[in-house]
Amino acid sequence: MARKRKSHKKGRNWGLAILAILVIFMAVYVGHHFYVRYQQEQIIKKEQNSKRLFIQAIAPESQAMQKQYHVYASITMAQAILESDWGSSKLAADYHNLFGIKGEGENSKVLSTKEYTNGKWVVIKGRFRVYDSWADSIKDHTQLMVKGTAYNQQNYQEVINATDYQTAARALQKAGYATDPDYAQKLINVIKTYNLDQYDR
Repeated sequence: MARKRKSHKKGRNWGLAILAILVIFMAVYVGHHFYVRYQQEQIIKKEQNSKRLFIQAIAPESQAMQKQYHVYASITMAQAILESDWGSSKLAADYHNLFGIKGEGENSKVLSTKEYTNGKWVVIKGRFRVYDSWADSIKDHTQLMVKGTAYNQQNYQEVINATDYQTAARALQKAGYATDPDYAQKLINVIKTYNLDQYDR
């Protein structure tokens, strides 16, 4: 009888040990799950905050240009967001060029960029303008809208004449501002997602 009790006690101890291991395993798993989730939430919050700060940084000059030249602030801001990846591209971060505007001369840099050619994206090298600030970049972008290109001074007139940002976005694509075939819709989506049209008022 004593042996049976001892064996039974030993089996119960093993059972308790296994149960304890399972509890610890589950606690570690759940703890890790919540930690990863917390990290993800912090990353999202940080990203959202950086986007909010970028919008706040470019809004005043975009609105000033709209008031003076009737280029929708929401369009200017959406273009800056798309072209510079929220100000994080090398061109935007190092040279304050938010829109990928090309240029020649000493005040320019040769960098790689993507363009949509013959139905596919290709990487090319181009010479881009360098600015002292994002505000200067926004001013120059507006002047491009107002003065047009060397081959057509009225190239962006429909953008200026537009009565809403959707029409302005489509006019930009029609004028050949970007090679991306979905450029206009991407601009519209960005404006809607981040309520950028509030800066047009």
